[in-house]
Amino acid sequence: MRKLGADEAALWAKVVATVEPLSRDPATREPTKSLKKMKVPPPRGDYVPPRPKTPAKPPSVVPTSGGLDGGWDKRLSQGRVAPDRVIDLHGHRLDDAWEAIDRGLGDAIASGDRLVLLITGHPPKGAPPVERGRIRAAVHDWLGASRHSGQIATVRGAHQRHGGRGALYVVLRRQR
Repeated sequence: MRKLGADEAALWAKVVATVEPLSRDPATREPTKSLKKMKVPPPRGDYVPPRPKTPAKPPSVVPTSGGLDGGWDKRLSQGRVAPDRVIDLHGHRLDDAWEAIDRGLGDAIASGDRLVLLITGHPPKGAPPVERGRIRAAVHDWLGASRHSGQIATVRGAHQRHGGRGALYVVLRRQR
């Protein structure tokens, strides 16, 4: 990585001085102050703008296939495994569900559990599509972005006896 030139460093210092941290709580968030117009030095003749990078692949989400041997796959598909821990998200709002998943996975990893049953629930019949299954729709993204994503081997749909389409198996990696 190259070092900033004197004029670039001065410009960067002006930008940093205008930054205000945002509060995550909307009630305490203050409106941002209007920024002063900054004078940007004209580009030098020898300046070549950096080439735009090729778009990066989106961050990988937790794998839903692979990562397990045939024995695990067979037992999961036949429902012959007993979950070590159950995280039930019934009655949770979207924000609370994320916290419950994070806390439940942390506890499962700390206690050495291998199989977590994550119950998202079936969507209510007749609910409009926007209202239906918001937690279920967000679960894969949450697991992929979670601080525990490195410990997750795979995520599979649960067998009918464990909730079918309203639940997921989260298989955790073996601790070494």
